[in-house]
Amino acid sequence: MLVLDLSRIRTAQDRVEQVYGPETFAAGPDDFGVVAPTALAFDLFKDKRHFRLVGQVSSTLELPCSRCLEPFVWPVASAFDLRYQPHTPAAEADAEREVEEDDMTTSFYENDEINLVLLMQEQFYLTLPMKPLCREDCKGLCSTCGTNLNRETCDCSTQWEDPRLAALKALKKDS
Repeated sequence: MLVLDLSRIRTAQDRVEQVYGPETFAAGPDDFGVVAPTALAFDLFKDKRHFRLVGQVSSTLELPCSRCLEPFVWPVASAFDLRYQPHTPAAEADAEREVEEDDMTTSFYENDEINLVLLMQEQFYLTLPMKPLCREDCKGLCSTCGTNLNRETCDCSTQWEDPRLAALKALKKDS
């Protein structure tokens, strides 16, 4: 686990730049895989036990297409401005309260550490498209036989007939 050790930060402002290989991000049940080195660069501002990280993470992800299920690459360059404060049990005591704008950019740290892998993965998720497509004109899969229509065609009928109306159709033919 890659962590930023906050106990070593002595100055009010610092700069962190690091490149991580794709193997840093464990393959799991994620909707994506990291397939290129990931560059993380941010300015760190310290105010007592509160920290602000302003920077950018960039990499290349591999996603499955929503229509044809083929994998494709998606470049990522996500800027962030996050605040971190110590995790306290009192923060959980407010079980029911309205979420404020600042709450969306505030995270908590424990043991004077910020998990940088989680920070980067969060930024990756925020950049994912709602419906990832390998290309805008992706034809998808045949709903009958499952053929990838981007690569080949099939002989399946594209017209659906409701079996409940078969009796009415037979009457129409008879007349």
